[in-house]
Amino acid sequence: MDILHQSEAIFLFATEGILIADKQGKIVRVNPSGAAMFGYEPEELENLSIEDLIPGRFRHTHTEHRRAFNEHPHARSMGSGMDLYARRKDGSEFAVEISLSPYHNSKGAYVIAFVIDITIRKKAENRLVSYKNELEVEVEERTLVLKEAIQKLEKTKDELDKALKREQELNLMKSRFITLASHEFRTPLATVLSSLSLVEKYADLDENEKRDKHISRIKSSVRMLTEILNDFLSLNKLEEGKVIVSPETFDISELIDEICQQMQGIAKKGQKILYNCISGDDSHQVRIDPKIIKNILINLVSNAIKFSPEGAQVFVSVRLDENSVTLRVQDEGIGIPEAEKKHLFERFYRMSNAGEIQGTGLGLSIVNQYVNLLKGKIDYSSQENKGTEFVITLPRQL
Repeated sequence: MDILHQSEAIFLFATEGILIADKQGKIVRVNPSGAAMFGYEPEELENLSIEDLIPGRFRHTHTEHRRAFNEHPHARSMGSGMDLYARRKDGSEFAVEISLSPYHNSKGAYVIAFVIDITIRKKAENRLVSYKNELEVEVEERTLVLKEAIQKLEKTKDELDKALKREQELNLMKSRFITLASHEFRTPLATVLSSLSLVEKYADLDENEKRDKHISRIKSSVRMLTEILNDFLSLNKLEEGKVIVSPETFDISELIDEICQQMQGIAKKGQKILYNCISGDDSHQVRIDPKIIKNILINLVSNAIKFSPEGAQVFVSVRLDENSVTLRVQDEGIGIPEAEKKHLFERFYRMSNAGEIQGTGLGLSIVNQYVNLLKGKIDYSSQENKGTEFVITLPRQL
């Protein structure tokens, strides 16, 4: 078989569609596979334009591309990186791959278009893309579920850590309470017992002065035990959230004056509690919880008395502004060592310079929690051996 016959055989029996068109885009010949691909008989395609085999939305663009190709003809694939579509006789569309090869003969310039129907491949690619998208969605969903699970685990861990910390704090508090109770309770109780025995003895001997002295010691010891128990009861209520803020409208100046007179009764020899009230609007009315205010002041004034020497002065003042109340308690006591100020509001912490002065180390921690309940803030300034001042700022109305 000669070369011409071989070429004709390739044209007739190739599975690819082969179309030959002139420079104007007119189809001059098509092989059987190409005609079948487009749904035409071979003779129906002759004299049709290439644009007749292209979906209407692409025809204008294709005409421009064909013109550009004729100006610089060279073998190439069409639409590299693009989706190409062809149009059948019945108007349906299908995906194709097309490669172009120009050639010349005695009759003029022509273009051979090799067309492959890639519908099956496109469906597979689309399925792959769809599967990929579904997989990405599933991965995102599972990732989200995993993130939520991790967040729940982290939350659980935080809750367990908090519970463990709380348990450790409770155990530490129990241990400190036992130590404190064994020391702080033993001394005043021993004083009470010994003083009671002496009171009985002096009563028989009719020595009133000595008897009164020991009665005073008994009262002081009982008061000390009461203070310790009150601290623990207050702390317990605060820790369990049992302290409920109950705002009332009252005259705060009268309340503080009453507290100062009450505390003067337990002051040391020569100590004086001086009270002052300043109001910007000549009114002393506030709406706060009076019971909590009383607990705060009794605690602070009690500390001022306890940590100040005989003959010292304790200054208590209140300033009322339009929206706020400022309480101040200042003493002339031992002050707070600079290195220990960071521990000031810790439970059970007692300053190194407290010496034999009795106390639970709970008072300021309780005051701080009370101030927080009233939505206020507490500040202080202190210098060792010169005294301490606490400043509490609260809203005038709750």
